[in-house]
Amino acid sequence: MKIKKLTFRLLYRFLLIFSLTLSGNFAISQVTGTINGYVRDSKSLAPISGISVRILEMDKGTSTDSTGFFRLTELPTRTYTLEASGTGFRTVQKFDIVVSSGNTSEINFEMETAITELTNIVVKANFAKPVGVVNSVQSLGIQEIAKYPGANFDMSKVVQSLPGVSGSVGFRNDIIIRGGAPNENSYFLDGVEIPTINHFATQGAAGGPVGMLNVSFIDKVTLHTSAFPAKYDNPLSGVLQFRLKEGNPDKIQGNVRLSASEAAATLEGPLGKRNGKTTFMASVRRSYLQFIFKIIELPFLPDYWDYQYKLNHKIDKKNEISIIGLGSIDNFTFNKPEDATLEQLAILDAIPLNTQRTNTIGISWRHAMPRGYWQLVASKNTLTNTADKFENNEEGDESKRILKYRSMEDENRLRYEINNNFGEWQVGAGAVMIYADYENSTYQRRTYGTVDYENSLGFLRYGAYASLTRKFFDNRLSVTGGVRADGNNFTETGNDPGRTFSPRLAFAYSLARGLNFNASVGRYYKIPPYTILGYSENGKEVNNDVEYIKSDHFVAGLEWLPSSSIRVTAEGFIKKYGNYPVSSNLGISLANLGGDFGVLGNEKVTSTGEGETYGFELLFQKRLTKHFYGIMAYTYYYSKFSGTDGILLPSAWDNRHLVSFTGGYKFGKNWEVGVRFRYQGGAPFTPWDNYLSLENYPFTSEAVLDYPRLNTLRLESFHAMDLRIDKKFNFSKWSLDLFLDIQNLYNSLNPTAPGWTLQRNPDETIATTTGEPYNPGIYGDPTAPNNRQKAIGVLIPQDSGSRLPSVGFVIEF
Repeated sequence: MKIKKLTFRLLYRFLLIFSLTLSGNFAISQVTGTINGYVRDSKSLAPISGISVRILEMDKGTSTDSTGFFRLTELPTRTYTLEASGTGFRTVQKFDIVVSSGNTSEINFEMETAITELTNIVVKANFAKPVGVVNSVQSLGIQEIAKYPGANFDMSKVVQSLPGVSGSVGFRNDIIIRGGAPNENSYFLDGVEIPTINHFATQGAAGGPVGMLNVSFIDKVTLHTSAFPAKYDNPLSGVLQFRLKEGNPDKIQGNVRLSASEAAATLEGPLGKRNGKTTFMASVRRSYLQFIFKIIELPFLPDYWDYQYKLNHKIDKKNEISIIGLGSIDNFTFNKPEDATLEQLAILDAIPLNTQRTNTIGISWRHAMPRGYWQLVASKNTLTNTADKFENNEEGDESKRILKYRSMEDENRLRYEINNNFGEWQVGAGAVMIYADYENSTYQRRTYGTVDYENSLGFLRYGAYASLTRKFFDNRLSVTGGVRADGNNFTETGNDPGRTFSPRLAFAYSLARGLNFNASVGRYYKIPPYTILGYSENGKEVNNDVEYIKSDHFVAGLEWLPSSSIRVTAEGFIKKYGNYPVSSNLGISLANLGGDFGVLGNEKVTSTGEGETYGFELLFQKRLTKHFYGIMAYTYYYSKFSGTDGILLPSAWDNRHLVSFTGGYKFGKNWEVGVRFRYQGGAPFTPWDNYLSLENYPFTSEAVLDYPRLNTLRLESFHAMDLRIDKKFNFSKWSLDLFLDIQNLYNSLNPTAPGWTLQRNPDETIATTTGEPYNPGIYGDPTAPNNRQKAIGVLIPQDSGSRLPSVGFVIEF
């Protein structure tokens, strides 16, 4: 009932704002906007002068100046296609360029050297890949990101529309790529590695319920699902690279956004004189999820802030320095209802009080050379994580403490890379050094005993790589090869880089105009999470004998570009894992345990696990032309991992079928409708062990899974649809975008494994089969009298899902 009341309240609010906007006496005629940006060489990233930039829908254009900058002014407010062309370069088009009277639209181009075929027709590079990449790569532009239905401006949800990518059903933002675990991905923000992109992240696994990147900063997102460029360290399943915009050099501008769960403000512009060399961007976001959760009487209240900034300074035409920053403040509190249901009490039993702080700062210096460029990046990442849990949530009573967790991860990175061209050879090389500092203090009651330790370690990580790219047979065949090796001075075999030697080879062959055959093979390594490396028992680090996790990839497929705005791909893939961490206490691969925990890997493990994922994926992508845009993907795969017994079992991510469609239609007068549909096959899960749960639950607030039946059951499949309607109003100096976003349009249930708790009496005490008072005994004393087995275990259905309409606005000024 409360959810329905909230729904009506939100709809009323949208209609009220919409009506007031329509009835207002606004001067909205003859409003115009501006497009500006830079054009750079894709190989050297140096500015290109004299490039023609024009709007295809009207007879208007301009040329870039000596710094590669262009500006188009007095454009009627609507959507355009922008084209950049010049002698010696492949023509590039950018679709779905929205011009408003509020913010200047920043559009940047990277142009490749022209390849003229026998017919003397220049091929357009509208789906250009990064240099040296031939397959398993997808990208999304700013307009595809900003108005993604159901995502609520959350980058993690946007990425889940791409082929091979799924997320956990429910409130988590795990990014699961081709059946690999969420912690198998690496994230880069303008070349600066960041440990996580989510609030309330699972330490050691990266997933969390809410993303923390502000979409107002994002220019482009590129996802590699295999054939990783050798410069990236630590990926096993995916690399997500977020390219940030630069601040507007013309004027101070900004936006204010109110959406389903947050309020955000962004400001950008020149520092100093107009059209100067230095620009900035800065933003802050504030959650109000806690207020909504309180209204609908959820028993927990998440609360977060985040901030993001970027400074960019062009020293001269060849040198550029940028500073980026990203941080979050996450708090978690309880909200126990007066008449709590059994389900609410079970949630309160299971969730600890949690706080997290993250901070990333990075500075990069890029220098353009005649045939390439080099880049030097220094960065620092810090994550602090605390969690506390007491029996019956009786805070302050140390005798009833279940969990006290204090952890800090700190990385100081220095990375250098150089890319150059020698004739027809493109050569890349680089190195990275990382000093890691990790601290952990843990007290936790667990099924197999108490974990109680403190540890602090600092160690050096390092790596180096080289890559070559060349085209043959009149540019019909493109071949890329690379090698990489990494090491560290902490693990027993870490100082032997030969153990992580990772060769890779990829090629693309043009079968016909617009039709390519692509294939790649590669070996990739990842160091285990710090939560594993820093775990100790009796004052001794017990996991320093672990190995780097290994994954071998084999990929082949076709890419077809039937027109300048359409891309179709089909790929088959195989991934073979080795040295995968296995829990010493449970004998189970960490990949088979799922992601529903606060910390991954805070235990003794062995590097004895193996795994495999294999399948195929299909993609159809259409950029905006004739009012319509869309992306549709289908993936079929298996994901299996083994524990100490060597038997491959379905992993927690073995959904088998993934279907996603995201599309939209732009009507006249700045109306737009977007739809997102997703389908996931049922995920495996493990039933509860009732006997062990009755023994364990009173002291740990955790039930015990029936591990001999690991992942033998499977949930129902999940499907849902989201809808978003936008209407933009342009005024003389600002614009207003009103939107209605309805998540889970047809009220589909999210199938979730049932929870387990103890039956309660009306006064919330534990019920027993005999009616006698419940006596759990004394933790740690197996001889103490108790009647734990007379308690009543209850399965709690956790299927959730409600239609969630929200209204909001974006004001640009």
